[in-house]
Order: sequence, then structure tokens, then C-alpha cells
Amino acid sequence: MSTDWSSALLKKKGCCLIFCLFLAACSSNKAGVSNATKGSYSGSTYTVKRGDTLYRISRMTGSSVGELARLNNISPPYTIEVGQRLRVKSSASSGASRTASRTTTASRKPAALPKVDAPPVGQRCWRWPTSGKVIMGYSTSDGGNKGIDIAGQRGQPIYASAAGKVVYVGNQLRGYGNLIMIKHTDDYITAYAHNDTTLVNNGQSVKAGQKIATMGSSGADSVRLHFQIRYRATALDPQRYLPPQGKSPSC
Repeated sequence: MSTDWSSALLKKKGCCLIFCLFLAACSSNKAGVSNATKGSYSGSTYTVKRGDTLYRISRMTGSSVGELARLNNISPPYTIEVGQRLRVKSSASSGASRTASRTTTASRKPAALPKVDAPPVGQRCWRWPTSGKVIMGYSTSDGGNKGIDIAGQRGQPIYASAAGKVVYVGNQLRGYGNLIMIKHTDDYITAYAHNDTTLVNNGQSVKAGQKIATMGSSGADSVRLHFQIRYRATALDPQRYLPPQGKSPSC
């Protein structure tokens, strides 16, 4: 894929946008998921732990996603369960080849995304998607949180942070629960995860401040909203661009 893949993805709809955020989910530990929660790998089997995806397991074990799906009779959207034991290599694979594969996988670095300069504060007007304490902030570290997590009460309203068009409503992306993605021009996307109920549909145009969902704990261990602002597929720190809580944007 060419180096300008992020811009191309943002100009497309449907599966490309889903794939974009799926990559982000695989490359970061979502709220409450640390390295210690990764599954155990022993011989030709792998035990699934919370936060695992087939992509992550394929990276750790040297098996491709397609091979994992074939060996374990898993069909799209490739749902796996905590505690599930997966075959990671065919019986014909030798112990030596498994070791070599794991060593190669561990040393392989993910393809670097092109560096994107953060847009200036005030370029767009953003509203807080809900009110509440930020219990997990944005992190630039590898595997860090690529948005903010806001605590609240189940059923609390979730609002569109800006006007745009809904490009994804669903729960196929493991670790995000009921997820809504809104596209704001070709450069910006916002994401709203862990919703209890969703109140918008794919393709629907929404206004800034429009109620789009209610807060919940789908895909999380507590009631919260995970909120992201992405600029040309690069995750930004939402708190740099949002006004103080309780205030309307001044731009």
C-alpha cells in the first residue's frame, strides 16, 4: 500500500473506514488492556485473553490471520472468546519452524505510517460528546490510548462532536463494543465507543450536538465513552481541541 494510504482510506466509505480503525485497535492497548492480559502461547495452541484479536495473535505466533481462521473454523467477523484455545500451526509444522516463525515475527516492525502534522487548535469547532470525568487520557506511547475515556452513568446522552455523516454503526470491531464513526470532511473522523444504545444509522447526516447514542459498557469493564478525533487517520489528543467542559466552542 502506498505511503498516502491514510488519505485514500478517508475518502472511501464502508469497509475501508472500518479497516482503518481496525488497524488502530490492533496497534494499541484499549482501556484496561495491558501487556499482562495477552494470551498464553504454548506449542501449537494459544489461549485467548481479554483484548486479543486474530491479528494480534497472528503477530505473536507467526500464523497468518487466514491460517488461524482456517485452522479453527472461524468465519468473519472473526469473533473469538476469552479462554478459547486456538490452534496456531498445522500438525505438520515442526517445533523448530515454530520457533523460527516466532522469532521472525517478534523482530518484524510494523510498517511506519507517514508523519502527519497535527492541525492547529481552532481549525474546527468541536463539542464535548458527553460530560464526565476523563478517566483515561490520550497517550502517544506505543500501545497507548488513542483517545480519551469519559466516565458517566448508563443511559447518559452521547452527542455528535461536530456536524458530519455517519459512516459506521456496529459492533464488529473487537474491544470497542457498540461503535459509531462520523466523518467530518475528508480529513476528520470522530469515533464513539462502548455505547449502550445507538440512535443513528449508516449514511445519516447529523448536526453538531445531536444525540447519537447513550453511554454504556459494551466492550468495556465499566460504563464509559471512548472518544477519538482522527485527522487523516492519525489519532489526535481530543483535549487539545475541545473547549473546557461545560462551555461551547469559541471558534
